[in-house]
Amino acid sequence: MVKIILFQGLGGLGLFLLGMKMLSEGLQRVAGKRLRSILAAVSNNRCLAFSVGALVTAIIQSSSATTVMLVGFVNAGLMNLTQAAGVVLGANVGTTITAQLIAFNISDYALPAVALGTGLKFFAKEVRWRSVGDVLLGFGLLFYGMSTMKGGFAPIKHDPDFISFFTMFDAENLKGILLCVLVGTVMTVVIQSSSATVGITIALASQGLIGLSGSVALILGDNIGTTVTAQLATIGTTNRNARRVAWVHTFFNVFGAAFIVLVFPLFLKLVVYVTSTWLGAEAPGVMHEGLYTSMPRYIANAHTLFNVLNSLVFLALLPVLIRMAMRVVPPKDEAPGHFKYLDFRYVEVPEVALQQAREEIHRMGLEVRKTFMSVTSLLEVLDERELGKWRERERAIDLDQKEVLAFLVRASQASITPEQSREISSLMRVTNNLERAGDAVQNIAELVEEVIENNIQLSREALDDYAFIRSKAEEILSLVVDSILEYEGDMLQRAKELEDEIDLLREQMRAGHIDRLRRGVCAVDPGLVFTDLLSNLEKIGDYCYNVAQGLAGVK
Repeated sequence: MVKIILFQGLGGLGLFLLGMKMLSEGLQRVAGKRLRSILAAVSNNRCLAFSVGALVTAIIQSSSATTVMLVGFVNAGLMNLTQAAGVVLGANVGTTITAQLIAFNISDYALPAVALGTGLKFFAKEVRWRSVGDVLLGFGLLFYGMSTMKGGFAPIKHDPDFISFFTMFDAENLKGILLCVLVGTVMTVVIQSSSATVGITIALASQGLIGLSGSVALILGDNIGTTVTAQLATIGTTNRNARRVAWVHTFFNVFGAAFIVLVFPLFLKLVVYVTSTWLGAEAPGVMHEGLYTSMPRYIANAHTLFNVLNSLVFLALLPVLIRMAMRVVPPKDEAPGHFKYLDFRYVEVPEVALQQAREEIHRMGLEVRKTFMSVTSLLEVLDERELGKWRERERAIDLDQKEVLAFLVRASQASITPEQSREISSLMRVTNNLERAGDAVQNIAELVEEVIENNIQLSREALDDYAFIRSKAEEILSLVVDSILEYEGDMLQRAKELEDEIDLLREQMRAGHIDRLRRGVCAVDPGLVFTDLLSNLEKIGDYCYNVAQGLAGVK
């Protein structure tokens, strides 16, 4: 009998966890970029943030995935603490959809779903349909795993030793309630899936091994245990707000569970009243064909009621939770790292990874623009001390390029959609061309150094031409850098016009230079420096146009 319990019980749990993972990942791929669009809609309005959290978690069927994404977004500076805290509360409600699905007695459809999902996964030509196959396959494995777990637990309901063990989970007094909460917490921490803990609880309760009170108490512990995932996700984060998000999640569940423990009998009556009166479910002690068929619905409703009531209370008290989180993680002066946004722990979460990469590339673009403006403005001033700063900035740009490319390569090796693959390729192109623009700025800096060291005097006409074409190069560089985060529809056309204008100016100014040489207005050495300056400014225009094409998705 022990072998049956171990093989079927643990095997069923394994199938359940595999099904949950495939279901969640498949739904994330099907949703694709929409997840980022939904999360981007979050404002400081806590009700809107709450609704978005519930919606996203209901879509991807994983509060842990939502919370990990949130920590990543906050760490990247894409969301503030207030926005993320509201989403966290909503995520706790959204995750209850999983328990409600499990409560439906649809195990008969598990194997057909596995068959259909497998067919799509291995034979569908489009990636989107293969992702749908993952969703169906995960759905089928989840319910087949539940059925297997129930069958594995069936023999032990008649064994006296096991019956005496499970009497500890009656939760008829405070000691029993706290024990069940502790066991539920530990189970969720170990398994790292609150849905799996709910599934095990439903499987045990369906066999009559634990009663409703013990099941509800286990569910309270399950909500506490799930906060560990968010805490683990913050280890090593540079953004202190990311750690505060995890603490808001922890406070929400711990305080909510503690309150329900204090009013446990009343909460139990509410669960029974709502499930039996409003939904017409049979009493939890009624058995059909060896199973307590109504127990899953009572447990799922307890899970939903806990999170809904908890959210309504703490949505009003959200500022208090935020202040508490800020006390636990107080402000602190920290030396920022070289890479402000990249966090390699999120390379397997494409929605987060791509946002972080885009933010880091934008920061890199700002550094290129800052270096350009500093270097190119020194030709008339000839401040050698200020000019010396370009080397450090150029090294930082080169390091940024290598790190961003390594990050994007790692992200491309994760499970991504074709749309995300194209975005990664575009971001790589943008990164490489920004670095090339930085190299062109380096060439200009070296030419300015040559002017200072050799006391080269450019003619007034040459300086005026240089200032004009420099202003056009600055305009196209600013255009593309600003478009990295906020792309506008006519950006590519505007970039093309500027690039053509810079090419034309270069030819006109070279012709003007040759004319000055003939008239003796300009000497040979200053003329060579001038034409090299024009060439590098023209190259910057070309590289910026390549960036614009990358942002527009043009090959």
